[in-house]
Amino acid sequence: MTESRRGTILLVEDNPDDEALAVRALRKGNIGNPMVVCRDGSEALNYIFGRGQYEGRNPAEYPAITLLDLKLPKVDGLTVLERIRADERTRLMPVVVLTSSSQETDIVRSYQLGANSYVRKPVEFKEFMDAVSQLGLYWLHLSESPPERE
Repeated sequence: MTESRRGTILLVEDNPDDEALAVRALRKGNIGNPMVVCRDGSEALNYIFGRGQYEGRNPAEYPAITLLDLKLPKVDGLTVLERIRADERTRLMPVVVLTSSSQETDIVRSYQLGANSYVRKPVEFKEFMDAVSQLGLYWLHLSESPPERE
């Protein structure tokens, strides 16, 4: 596997099956970037802002891509996204909402809060694998990300 673009992939996902499929799909797509998995919104915010168990991590060194579920325990995904965009250090951080929700209000609110993309998780195994693999390829090979903040 080759590292596509410098940086970590942050997967914020509370469903262990979806987590395993996403990790497998990225690895199958030859995405070799380091991965961090957070299983609730509070843990994700701690990682992003270098608090709690992630104390000392520099928030300006944000992930190359964050794949964010919306329906999370403790702090929901929309709140996580809102807090990311409210902070100068993480405002430009690439965030793709990857969720099972097809509710129009979730889609609209995600984009209002600054999501870079909104992708509904396919139900079928192969389609899910293909969707995550394509996300990885696009965001880590083709798309240009903003530079890290100092």
